[in-house]
Amino acid sequence: MYFFLVIIMLAFQILSNGILLKPLNITNIILQNSYILILSIGMVILIILNEIDLSVGSITAFVGALSAILSIKMGLPTILSVIICLLVGAAIGAFQGFWVSIVKVPSFIATLAGMLIFRGLTIVVLDGKSLAPYPKSFQIISSGFIPDLLKGGGLHLFTLLIAAVIAVLYVLSAINSRKKKISFGSPVESNVMFLVKNILVIIILGWFAYVMAQYEGFPNVLIILAILILVYRFITNQTTIGRHVYATGGNEKAAELSGINTKKIKFLMFVNMGLLSAVAGIIFSARLNAATATAGNGFELDAIAACYIGGASASGGVGTVLGAIIGGLVMGVLNNGMSLLGIGVDWQQAIKGFVLLLAVAFDIYNKNKSK
Repeated sequence: MYFFLVIIMLAFQILSNGILLKPLNITNIILQNSYILILSIGMVILIILNEIDLSVGSITAFVGALSAILSIKMGLPTILSVIICLLVGAAIGAFQGFWVSIVKVPSFIATLAGMLIFRGLTIVVLDGKSLAPYPKSFQIISSGFIPDLLKGGGLHLFTLLIAAVIAVLYVLSAINSRKKKISFGSPVESNVMFLVKNILVIIILGWFAYVMAQYEGFPNVLIILAILILVYRFITNQTTIGRHVYATGGNEKAAELSGINTKKIKFLMFVNMGLLSAVAGIIFSARLNAATATAGNGFELDAIAACYIGGASASGGVGTVLGAIIGGLVMGVLNNGMSLLGIGVDWQQAIKGFVLLLAVAFDIYNKNKSK
């Protein structure tokens, strides 16, 4: 998928006469797909558990409606509104986690019911109308950019500084990880491959930072997304609960016999999905600058597609946070590139569906080949 993402970016860059990778368009891609990428982080964890959540789009809309009522109608401070929305999102996730993990209702059915329930409640809360505009302090969550503390004038120097710090931290982390693998006797790539890989990452990061620095710098939502990716990648790769998620998704009965509380794991991951749905709802509403009853339509399908395109297995036990993000970016670049070329929404949907079908077929092919 990394290779495929690069290929389609280069293809659309050529076909769009260089528009795709312009600073403004890259910023638009990030802003347009941020909420889908956030949802895909939570969704890939559920897919690893061999579960699904069809209600994330409706929860996104409901939380967005709630944020509008708190911020616009009641005039609460933005921080307080955001905290309340996150708590409500977690509570909704707990509600659905209860039905799936305790009552044993299949997640497809439980979350399908949740999709209908919270879509209906969104219409009730908004009385079928849109609510706008949000206060500036709320809008800045999605539409704002980090300030240039170094005052670079035409170039956002603070963005370049952040990228340099990230590059240094990445290299140090890669070196430390390599040393640990060697000390444990685990296989590692050759010194040349290790050096080439890190140089490529630094070049790509530097290019991306320079492109963003030519416009407004890193948007606030990108910082939020980066933090979420780092946190959830650490949780899934380096913590006990992450190992329990993979064990439960790989073989639930074996996980139970190993002493893993699979009910608790499933419950917590649905709470987590509700929380991330709330984050997506806040960001989407802030970007739209309005709460509408139709918000979030199809978000669940895009999030699920991103996970499968990114390498998650339809039978559970396999998938990564970074893979889901790459899958989401593939979908986002396809959407943006096809729009730049004037391809209609009807054909865009058809092509996205075909890409998803190929991704799942490739997963099944690999599983059959390994047997």
